Amino acid sequence: MSVPSVSFDVVARLRAGGCVFAEDEAALILETARDADELAAMVDRRVAGLPLEHVLGWASFHGVRVAVDPGVFVPRRRTEFLVEEALRVARPGAVVVDLACGSGALGVAVAASVSVSLYAADIELAAVRCARRNVVPYGGSVHQGDLFSALPASLRGRVDILLANVPYVPSADIQFLPAEARLYEPHVTLDGGSDGLDVLRRVAVEASEWLAPGGHLFTEMSTRQAPLAAALLTKHGLPAQITTNDDLAATVVTARRD
Repeated sequence: MSVPSVSFDVVARLRAGGCVFAEDEAALILETARDADELAAMVDRRVAGLPLEHVLGWASFHGVRVAVDPGVFVPRRRTEFLVEEALRVARPGAVVVDLACGSGALGVAVAASVSVSLYAADIELAAVRCARRNVVPYGGSVHQGDLFSALPASLRGRVDILLANVPYVPSADIQFLPAEARLYEPHVTLDGGSDGLDVLRRVAVEASEWLAPGGHLFTEMSTRQAPLAAALLTKHGLPAQITTNDDLAATVVTARRD
């Protein structure tokens, strides 16, 4: 079967399966598949509803190809804005921590732009395994555990940039998420409690102890939640401000330890 014919068939199957961007997805699947059998299996998985990134085994994030395993949170394009905000203050040699790291995409995106000392942590073993594939090539390390308890004690008071893209979806709103997220990403990576701020509250309690003087914390929130998140961080000694990117529909809260 000729490549154009294969391409046409893949596009047709994806479109029939409800994929809105069938042509773009077909091109990525065709690029990734190593043979006809793998191609067929990948198309079957995508048509069944698996996230495209889980089908491909990777995601493009801030110009970096990041490995994304099944059962691991898929980095969102809007979160590239959080990386951009962090890069505003990133300096060579900075200590960077990607907390609740998932695939490690945020930390890797920063490390790909600036030579930093990178650490990442997640409570999910699947995420830790995946993140190691992404973080270790940049000289970083990945640790398993619950938020700050996973980190080496030697980092206390030395963190220059804390990337804390913690879960912030209110529990009652998870049912309204797209099926790709609701069915195939662990709820622990999505569920932020009744108002979406439960995990951030836990981060805020300890963050100032881990940040270096002048260190920054970056977290993503919805537009509605951002003022509450900023007030929460400020209350814990980390004056915060809100920035938005309309093109990406992204909102980032940045806090700084004086």
